[in-house]
Amino acid sequence: MRLNTVPHGAPHDGGAATGRPALLIAHGLFGSARNWGVIAKRLSDDRQVLAVDMRNHGDSPWADMHDYAGMADDLARVIEAQGAPVDLLGHSMGGKAAMVLALTRPDLLRRLVVADIAPVAYGHSQNHLITAMQSLPLADLNTRADADARLAAQVDDPGVRAFLLQSLDLRSQPPRWRLNLSVLADQMPGIIGWPDMGAAPPFDGATLFLTGARSDYVRAEHRAAIRAHFPRARFASLPNAGHWLHAESPRAFEQTVRVFLDHA
Repeated sequence: MRLNTVPHGAPHDGGAATGRPALLIAHGLFGSARNWGVIAKRLSDDRQVLAVDMRNHGDSPWADMHDYAGMADDLARVIEAQGAPVDLLGHSMGGKAAMVLALTRPDLLRRLVVADIAPVAYGHSQNHLITAMQSLPLADLNTRADADARLAAQVDDPGVRAFLLQSLDLRSQPPRWRLNLSVLADQMPGIIGWPDMGAAPPFDGATLFLTGARSDYVRAEHRAAIRAHFPRARFASLPNAGHWLHAESPRAFEQTVRVFLDHA
């Protein structure tokens, strides 16, 4: 599948000019490449940065399957088209796809950053948010404020509403979600799960697990699973951030990623 890719910085040259490979960013569930625009632009001062819309998100194609093997293959195609190896940063769902790619195609990667997710299955379905988005009457929406007011009836957190509404296309007639909501709902068990990696060997590249201190997605009991797959894992936490750490502490997130990629 050919993902929509948003480039930042100079065209990829294999790192010859700066000694730094391109950085590929894979967003999380309900996200998009545009969510990462500011961070991607800032990190592109000394390397090319590519942010992608994952399948069934943004302007990328829709598919009936939304599994990690497929998402990892999508990322592999982007990397092969741009030139390997790259550094890869994935958040949440994108972090799981990035980990699967690292374990199955380590030749494509140099360093890996996994943002606030672990290689384990979780029990918190996000289908309640899909139900809320599907129930939003789109035909007579005129403004994002109007959409926010209506969505508030089912989603209390204004930050979550703001995040979801970034995927609402109000310019379309009628307005539409840039999310394949029905497929994401159907595939939710796999999205919150973790695939059986079989006999895949550990990824021997430098890996950073970057978490939000106010998030419970990566816990102490996950360290064994992380070390089993990523024996060179390092850990860092942003003190004033939760699960959406890149949005809540963007400068600290950017600086931590930059230091790891440049000096790991």
